[in-house]
Amino acid sequence: MLAALSELQASLKHHLSWNKARISCFAHMLLGLFSAGSVSLKAIAVAGSGAAQRDSRYRRLQRFFAGFKIDIAPIARWIFNLCFQPGEKVYLTIDRTNWKWGKRHINIFMLAATYKGLAIPLFWTVLPKGGSSNHEEQYSLLQQFLDAFGRDCIAGVLADREFANGYLCQWLQVRQIPFYIRIKGNTFTRTQGKRDWAAKQLFSRLNPKDAMTLPAAVALFDQTVPVYLSGSRSERGELLIVATNHPNPKDALSIYKRRWEIESLFQSFKGRGFRFEETHITDPERMTKLTTLLAIGFVWAHKVGEWHAKTQPVLSKQFPEGSRPQYTFFRYGLDFLREVISPFRWVAERFSQCVQVLAGAEPQPVYAS
Repeated sequence: MLAALSELQASLKHHLSWNKARISCFAHMLLGLFSAGSVSLKAIAVAGSGAAQRDSRYRRLQRFFAGFKIDIAPIARWIFNLCFQPGEKVYLTIDRTNWKWGKRHINIFMLAATYKGLAIPLFWTVLPKGGSSNHEEQYSLLQQFLDAFGRDCIAGVLADREFANGYLCQWLQVRQIPFYIRIKGNTFTRTQGKRDWAAKQLFSRLNPKDAMTLPAAVALFDQTVPVYLSGSRSERGELLIVATNHPNPKDALSIYKRRWEIESLFQSFKGRGFRFEETHITDPERMTKLTTLLAIGFVWAHKVGEWHAKTQPVLSKQFPEGSRPQYTFFRYGLDFLREVISPFRWVAERFSQCVQVLAGAEPQPVYAS
């Protein structure tokens, strides 16, 4: 087990410019996170390995979160290179997840890239408040991605109604970044005939289960940015309207639907994976570190799931609307990692293969035993 931990620490050292003690602590936390299935530091300490007593392991974790400040950009580049090919264009999606611990708000604003049904976390900031982000916070998060990767790899930015504002649309338009943003039905638009309409009025004749794209661009939010509107109405009558500045808007609805991948990411961070809401951490800087732990753990599990599925495919399950895989790649990889690091089923060779996956390698396949 010690040799395996050394291998993991060596892999982490290539991407994290931290001292040896912090990398060692982080490696133990990753394995403790998988074993415990919880972000609770006490649970991670109990699940951790090593000769130190449980209380000593817990205090070590507390010191890690109390210390230095993390630079997310190198971690984002590592994660991006693990999941995407050079020159590949990606759709970015932004959203928040928030809850309360006692009277304290925990409000995480995240930028992720859509990827095989689950968005991949790249940048995040902890907002020191409850409620929505403002346009300055939105600019700041998107600018972090631009500083790290540039504009050319962005296929588009996907966002829900919270982010439908003229400031953000103008900011993206000036930088020639396509956007696909859902707007509220009561958002006022100005047509080429200089007439103002509520967006929902333009789709008033749309029947349930139908969709359409308006042929002419409109103006939104008293801005000069021309946008195209696409709308669909669900079987229950709910209207979804997406605004895009892309000159070919015919696929706007299908592209926007990939935004749900960030919702699935948050679910994986919470009840379907790491039980994020069990943390008692509320300090923004410490929460940033905890989110970093989850982001790296999530991507590692996802990539292990992809690799493992090449030789042992995920089984499908029948549902009323059709068949779909029983597990996401994340869940498939998470269960595999938990099994691999279990002291009852420990196999050094398999753990070594998982570390190789984290390093971006393609180890020999694992077959059912």
